[in-house]
Amino acid sequence: MRINRVYTRTGDQGQTSLVGGARVSKGSLRVDAYGDVDELNCVIGVARARSEDNEIDEVLGLIQNDLFTLGADLASPSEIDVPRIGESFVKRLEELADRFLAELEPLKEFILPGGSEAGGVLHLARTVARRSERRVVALSEIEELNPETIVYLNRLSDLLFILARVVNHRAGVPEEMTDFSKRTVSP
Repeated sequence: MRINRVYTRTGDQGQTSLVGGARVSKGSLRVDAYGDVDELNCVIGVARARSEDNEIDEVLGLIQNDLFTLGADLASPSEIDVPRIGESFVKRLEELADRFLAELEPLKEFILPGGSEAGGVLHLARTVARRSERRVVALSEIEELNPETIVYLNRLSDLLFILARVVNHRAGVPEEMTDFSKRTVSP
């Protein structure tokens, strides 16, 4: 019986390959950037597992596929021909955000992240998306990147916030508002 191995031993010295074969440190900002996108994809997978809303699940599945494209985009120097995040990806996120936002009451103050299990995980996904965006911005300051990667992550974090609110709303879980008036600061 032949056993397929997952390990290759090619990264044992702290290096990994980019698309196209270039070897880089696993500690490089580029690897951090696409690693954060991979983490985001996993958190969205957890949100899907926690959600019982078929419409939200379908949208999150589309986003997960987009994130594979985004990861490949980030793992590929600009001269390598791979699928890239483009304006159409961003436009779809904007259309989804507008559609789902129409279900919600406008916010008048900040809300505490949480609610249902799926809502809480979507709030977590939003924060991972923001961290991914910051990492990609930092990478773009030292290496040439597809600028749509930053725009995509920015819109995605907004959509994930909206989806967290929608999931909670549809589940009948009220949003907990921050209450700055009751806060006290010790001297």
